[in-house]
Amino acid sequence: MSADVRRAPHTRAVPRVRRVPRVLSIAGSDPSGGAGIQADLKSIAAVGGYGMSAITALTAQNTRGVRGVHVPPSAFLAEQLDAVADDITVDAVKIGMLANAEVIGVVAGWLRRIEPPIVVLDPVMVATSGDRLLDADAEAALRDLLPLADLITPNLLELAVLAGAERASTWPDAIAQAEAVSSATGARVLAKGGHLDGADAPDALVHAASGTVVSFGGARITSTGTHGTGCSLSSAIATLQAELGDWEAAVGEARRWLRESLRHGASLEVGGGHGPVSHFAGLWSRGGVRTAPTPDEIESEWWAGIADVRAAIDDLPFIRGLADGTLAREPFLGYLAQDALYLRDYARVLAEASRLAPDAAGQAFWANSAHGSLVGELELHADWLAGAHGPGAGDGEGPIDGGRTGTHGTSVDGPAASAASVADPLHAGATFAAEPDAATTAYLDHLLATAARGDYAVLAAAVLPCFWIYVDLGERLAAGEFGAQALDPGHPYASWLATYSDPAFAHATREAIGLVTRLAADATPERRAAMHRAFRISSEHERAFFAAPLALH
Repeated sequence: MSADVRRAPHTRAVPRVRRVPRVLSIAGSDPSGGAGIQADLKSIAAVGGYGMSAITALTAQNTRGVRGVHVPPSAFLAEQLDAVADDITVDAVKIGMLANAEVIGVVAGWLRRIEPPIVVLDPVMVATSGDRLLDADAEAALRDLLPLADLITPNLLELAVLAGAERASTWPDAIAQAEAVSSATGARVLAKGGHLDGADAPDALVHAASGTVVSFGGARITSTGTHGTGCSLSSAIATLQAELGDWEAAVGEARRWLRESLRHGASLEVGGGHGPVSHFAGLWSRGGVRTAPTPDEIESEWWAGIADVRAAIDDLPFIRGLADGTLAREPFLGYLAQDALYLRDYARVLAEASRLAPDAAGQAFWANSAHGSLVGELELHADWLAGAHGPGAGDGEGPIDGGRTGTHGTSVDGPAASAASVADPLHAGATFAAEPDAATTAYLDHLLATAARGDYAVLAAAVLPCFWIYVDLGERLAAGEFGAQALDPGHPYASWLATYSDPAFAHATREAIGLVTRLAADATPERRAAMHRAFRISSEHERAFFAAPLALH
């Protein structure tokens, strides 16, 4: 070979590339999808790259063998290559089947002109049967192409041809042949031991210029799904090298991916011969094959999913009486007393959500909400239950105003309760409730059990209805959707209804909805389903909580 075409190692710095490598495969096609261009594009995508292709040959083949090959004019291959390079930055190139000397010459000329930063060459020269796939002129042209590669990935038969030796029968012989080819070309060589006998299937990354041999071990994987393994591995290495910038790391990760894909190849049940590897088996098992919904989609679906619960809340006599002012004083006070009992443990649940949150924003939001429940909300409940607010305040008669805005971290003006009332907000309302009723107990049991399981996302979903249902109800009460009486300044519960529609309450609720729906969008389908179940159960507890006061009185 000519000395002036040998590519010296490390002569070109590898530029920093985008997070998603753009990788061009120059190879033949396989209509059965297991090898060639089709395998390359799957491999590139499977390990995180964006794949492109320039087709050197069309084959008629399946898992049993090749029936025919058609080589388009080499000028058209040149057009494909230029079309890609004129528009798209190529971060890495993988080269596979090159049918003849003319095609090889086009590729070599393009590489010299474009100088892509990474070139991985899988020299398709010898069939598994041992038959030579290239004529003498093509083999000579291919040898001149080798120095333009950064990595060469021959099988044992091809390695022997390149080294001018007999097929290696031992792993040390294979390593020696790889060293010879690396020394002659300046490229790294990946020696592959898959065709050796024995229980192991080792590989080694050989680089004569630096005198390094990096070995990769692994037990042999018995599988009929081995079609296109060489194509797949070389494409994955090119992609990962563009991302990682480290040959040893790229080969190691590509091997892990390929071995996983090999183990699952037979499960595809493709063809009656040697089927393909399952390129996306790992992605399917870890990430699923269904598109995750967006946060906006989750918000719409979850809200629509509790339409029956929301309609049932609207129809409750407690809500209707609250809206038109006919609700009696005693069930309202009973409701406030139960709400105060609820808030003591609810604050603990919010504090646990803050502890479990993985980011500062979530930690701060839930902590502020817990603080609001204890400092703002319980003080107000104690004050209201003592009769300090509302018509008849101070004489023990008339309705008493209350609210739950403090639950959501907002501040509510009003006289502060005494230290004793904060410690025991029900001291003034003991006439109405000394212990949580069945509805309050069931709701708290659900929230506390969810918190104890330690799944932050599910816990966040479980507390969301306390925000969302309340703000929706308050906004519609304030808008007069339940009747004009709720808008009358003389309404007996006017100040309490005002706390329902507090803008800060609505803002905090919007923040809670966004936080939870983003968590759900990022979750696995199974975890998202668990979140939705917790959300639905809490919504049903909200309905029971509103229904309980009149049921008890």
